Amino acid sequence: MQFLIAFLLVVFAAFSRLIPHPPNFAPIAAMALFGGVYFDRRFSILVPLAAMLVSDFLIGFHSTMPFVYGSFILTGLIGIWLKKHKRVQWIAGASLTSSLFFFVITNFGVWLNGGYPLNFTGLIECYVAAIPFFRTTLVGDLFFVAVLFGLYESAIYFLKLKHVGETR
Repeated sequence: MQFLIAFLLVVFAAFSRLIPHPPNFAPIAAMALFGGVYFDRRFSILVPLAAMLVSDFLIGFHSTMPFVYGSFILTGLIGIWLKKHKRVQWIAGASLTSSLFFFVITNFGVWLNGGYPLNFTGLIECYVAAIPFFRTTLVGDLFFVAVLFGLYESAIYFLKLKHVGETR
């Protein structure tokens, strides 16, 4: 039952990418972090990436996808670490770290793919131009981490309460 709840939350997060939203205000990093924490190691990175790939078929592919997926694999690995350190402050810190990794890795990909001159000045210009998107990334990641982790933990808590009530 717990796997089903977690899987449904990941599917919901993946398809929420199809709903209009501000740039970078998306549940993908939260989904990768969540997968690392709540899925078995074999599925912790695979399920969120598969869900993202399905939504990418509908949204479209782009040249920086290897950097995007790479940053989410790294976020999933952070989630695997977080599994044994699941406290609010560590979850928030992991979310912020994931946002920072996404910013650094994906904007490096934009620069490397010729979005800016391939020199140090172009790299700096790329990161500076991306700062407004980083704000929405941070807010979105914190919001969706709170939603996914909160919904899951609440569902499990209420299922356990129901189970205790049925055994009396």
